[in-house]
Formats: sequence, C-alpha cells, structure tokens
Amino acid sequence: MEEEGGHFPEHLFYEWGGRPAVEIVEALNARCGLAMELHETVRRKEGYFLELLEGVQPIEPVVEIARRMFGVAPLAVASGGHRELVEATLSRLGIRSLFQAVVCAEDYVRGKPAPDPFLEAARRLGVPPAECLVFEDSPTGIESARAAGMESVFVPLPPHS
Repeated sequence: MEEEGGHFPEHLFYEWGGRPAVEIVEALNARCGLAMELHETVRRKEGYFLELLEGVQPIEPVVEIARRMFGVAPLAVASGGHRELVEATLSRLGIRSLFQAVVCAEDYVRGKPAPDPFLEAARRLGVPPAECLVFEDSPTGIESARAAGMESVFVPLPPHS
C-alpha cells in the first residue's frame, strides 16, 4: 500500500483475513481513493509473500490439534488464498500431509464471508456441514463458518507490533 500512496492499517489486515485478495484490493481502492489494477496488485502481493515465506510461523495450538486429529477425523484447509501460496505455506510448515482436502480461491466463486469455501471443503471430505468444526483466525472466517452451518472456534493470532 505504501508503494501506491495508501495505508492499510494492521487491524484491518487481520479483520479482513480470509477474504479473496481481489476483494481486498477493491476495498482498499475505495477506502484510499486509489485505482490499483486488481490482478497486478494481487500478483505483486503474492510475490512479496513468497519472498517472505521462510518467516512464516505456524499457529501452534491449531497445528497440534491437526496432528492429534490426523487419522481420527478427516481434515481440510479452506483458504481465501491462491493455491500456490497455500500449498507452499503448508509445505513450508511441514503439515501438508495432514489434510485430505485443500480448498483455495480457485475452487469456489464466492469467498469468505460467504459459506462457499467451507461447504466445498465439507463436500470434498464427504462430511455434512453440521458435523464440521472450523478453526478460524478472522471474524470474516467465523462469519463464513456460521453461514455454512458449521460450529467454529476463534483462534486469535498473537499480538503483532
């Protein structure tokens, strides 16, 4: 955002977590009076993410639950991110093999807060939505899980400075 002359407050970054990147760019354009090209801006953002991938840290309590539940219950990731980034992140953290399904932005039409990502994950796992439990780190994701008819657990991220 600084490159474009805008400001993206950290609290808003986390509040909008889970939304498709194109929607975030649209919202930032409106909020900041900018005209960033949507797909080019997303491509640049994703390139920066890949450059910083080595610094990605797991949310340990969630990873521990996934490890304990592996082989006990089917597990999926339902992300607003593009497949390349999601797969790279899961691989970097050494947890890709824990998940029977990975649903990414390319796999649905409406992103969070719509229920589509979670409904697609449930479909791929063959589990009724009412029997799913979602672990989410954003209010948008909690709203999406609720819309899908799923129980959810909010996992707050550690404070950032």
